[in-house]
Amino acid sequence: MKRIDLVEWGGSKTLELTEEEYDTLVKLKVSSVTRKSRGEYSVKPQRHVGSVRFGDVQLNVRPKITEINRLLFFMGYCDNPAIWRDEFVYLKEADGLFPAVAESFIRLASRAIEQGLLQGYTVRADRLPVMRGKLQLSEQITRNFGLPLPLAVEYDDFTTDVVENKVILLATLRLLSLQEIGSGARQRLSKIRVLLDDITLPRRRSGTPRWTANRLNVRYHDVLRLSEVILDNSSFDQKNDTLAVSGFMFDMAKIYENFVTGALGMAMRQFNVNPRFQYIRYLDKASKLKIRPDLVWCDKSDNAVAVVDAKYKAERPRGFPEADLYQMLAYCSALNLKEGHLVYAKGNELPRTHEINNCGITVYCHALDLGLQPDELLKKIDILAHLILHKNP
Repeated sequence: MKRIDLVEWGGSKTLELTEEEYDTLVKLKVSSVTRKSRGEYSVKPQRHVGSVRFGDVQLNVRPKITEINRLLFFMGYCDNPAIWRDEFVYLKEADGLFPAVAESFIRLASRAIEQGLLQGYTVRADRLPVMRGKLQLSEQITRNFGLPLPLAVEYDDFTTDVVENKVILLATLRLLSLQEIGSGARQRLSKIRVLLDDITLPRRRSGTPRWTANRLNVRYHDVLRLSEVILDNSSFDQKNDTLAVSGFMFDMAKIYENFVTGALGMAMRQFNVNPRFQYIRYLDKASKLKIRPDLVWCDKSDNAVAVVDAKYKAERPRGFPEADLYQMLAYCSALNLKEGHLVYAKGNELPRTHEINNCGITVYCHALDLGLQPDELLKKIDILAHLILHKNP
């Protein structure tokens, strides 16, 4: 297998690809691919990190300013800022992303189903010799030609064959299909597969089943969110003629921005303010110019107290882009705030403060060191929350 090892936003590498492999890599849109000569292509990484495998090629892109295993910790904040603190997985660098995801999934899935599989009501349609639930009259007439039996019925069934278990089953099968998963992890995944033996797979064309968080499935929340990452964000099921594609590739900017807003939102709750994510407001009186800050904190009267935008800029040589400052200035003006906060991933630029002329607005640029251990990084987040709201830690 041809192996390409790159670093996010790093230098390019030249390798030989077939026309089919080239077309597949271009369609994945996880790196820039330039044709150099017949059969030779230059592959340059961009903002995606992870690994994809297609045909006889495996492309590995590592993060520039953190460890690849740390991505699991960051991903835990994408939708739920309360998960995965205890599930951070330390693995050898050579283990890569596939085993790291599998290890986290196994631990979360095992913990979720150790009390037994989740049960719930699901609507079933069937043809039975006895009456159960509601009679489907039109179905009875059209498909049973008016005969009295069997009865076309629809009823609620209390079963383990619910959408939550289907999602876990699909993620388990997805991981089992990867060759890079070691024998130990594969055995534990197989045990989970056996526990889900009575769960039916959804139809291929129906896509990933969508679940809804509620108090009844709370013990499943963590593993379901990771399952969605495996199935939605990272599973390239596309086909390019006969060339199958698989792997995990993540948008580092999106993961970072979700981590910052999720962790800061969690830290701010202690001050009796309400975090608003992707807070939609308008810059003009006619409500034509929409703004959407990553995070706005509001008081009990729903008035904006502070605004934050997370920016992932991996060591840009010229420091923080001016466009970000203009954007934050617009946010502060629309929300009637005198301060705005930009939170960057730490690169080669020190934190700065910009006092804007003639308007009394100040924009603070902060920098988070993603190389810190998770507990230390969360402490920095907590300190930043105190600083933004002018609270003494």
